[in-house]
Amino acid sequence: MAKLDVKKVKTTDLELKDRLVAVRRVTKVTKGGRHFSFAAIVVVGDEKGVVGYGLGKANEVTTAIAKGVEDAKKNLIRVPLSKETIPHEQAAKFGGARVFMKPAAPGTGVKAGGAMRAVFESVGIHDVLAKSKGSSNPHNLVKATIAALAQVRDAYTIAGLRGIQMNRVFNG
Repeated sequence: MAKLDVKKVKTTDLELKDRLVAVRRVTKVTKGGRHFSFAAIVVVGDEKGVVGYGLGKANEVTTAIAKGVEDAKKNLIRVPLSKETIPHEQAAKFGGARVFMKPAAPGTGVKAGGAMRAVFESVGIHDVLAKSKGSSNPHNLVKATIAALAQVRDAYTIAGLRGIQMNRVFNG
């Protein structure tokens, strides 16, 4: 499995909104019968460039969601935005899920599937074209989308890493 290597964001002074991506009923068969529990994957974000995901497991749905939100607040990353879209094309893979995303013109909207859509809406991206290939497992799709967003860099960061001025980034 790929490891997500990202910069962490502190949760102080952030107004985070949570979105439920998926809830699954998990069954454990024992000698005494079946034991049901729930697993929920949740995405939180401030719709201004900060997003995180979390997994919660419990015997009740509401408790699983609450645990997922708490876990998501521990895994926040900051994503550079460019006029409510991403600055450049990006692809990533996690497990069997592969995602591809590219910036879109203003007014296009979020053209993405369910699990990816929740991540984009939580981070505050309003115009993006995205495609998921391979596995449709929501857990791996969310992780692959976050991995792709963690690799996105804006022009100022690129200029700083290269040690050149901003006008040379665009003019070559």
